Amino acid sequence: MKVVIVDYGMGNLFSVHKKLTRLGVNTIVSSKSEEINRADKIILPGVGHFKKALDNLHQLNLIDILNENVIIKKKLTLGICLGMQIMAKHSQEGNCSGLGWFETNVEKIRVSDFLRFKVPHTGWNSLVHISENPLMSNIQINSEFYFVHSYYIKTLNKNEILSGTKYETTFVSGIYRDNIFGVQFHPEKSHDSGDLLFKNFINL
Repeated sequence: MKVVIVDYGMGNLFSVHKKLTRLGVNTIVSSKSEEINRADKIILPGVGHFKKALDNLHQLNLIDILNENVIIKKKLTLGICLGMQIMAKHSQEGNCSGLGWFETNVEKIRVSDFLRFKVPHTGWNSLVHISENPLMSNIQINSEFYFVHSYYIKTLNKNEILSGTKYETTFVSGIYRDNIFGVQFHPEKSHDSGDLLFKNFINL
C-alpha cells in the first residue's frame, strides 16, 4: 500500500509523514500528479490560510488530479485541519471557493466568553460525539485530540458528521462521505488517539 501526502505548500505535512513512517506505512510527500495517480490512499494535510491553499492547488494544477482520484476513482482520502476545510464549498478566510466536495461553508470561530475561550482554538480537547464509522473504531467518547484553528465547518448534513467537539458551543470536528474523511484536529500530534485514527485509516 502506498499513501501520498499531497504537498501543496502548506504546513504540517512532514510531521504527518514522520508519524505514518513510524507506524510502518509506505508514505511519500509529493505534489506530482503521477505520484497521486499511483497512490492507494491520499492525505491532504494543512496549516495556514484557506485562500493561499487553493491558490497553491491551482498553481500546481492539482485540482483536476484530486477530483479525478478522489471523486471519480474514489480513493480513500483523509483531510487534516486546513486539509479538511478546503473540501468545503467556500470559506470566509479569504472569501474563497474550496474544492466543493462537501456542501458546507467554513466560518471564523466566534465566542462570547473571551476569558475562557480564545481564538485560535489551541490545545487539547475531547470528542463529544462520534459516529459509528470504521475510521473511529475503538476511539472513545471524550478521547482527546490536539487542535489549532481559527475557522470551522459551519453546518453539515448530519449523516456526514464524523465527530463533534465542544468549545463554548459544539462544532463539527470530523466529516465523512463515502471514501472521503476529514478531521479538524491533528492526529499526528495526538499521541495514542492519533495513532489509532491513522491505523484505522490505513486499515480501511
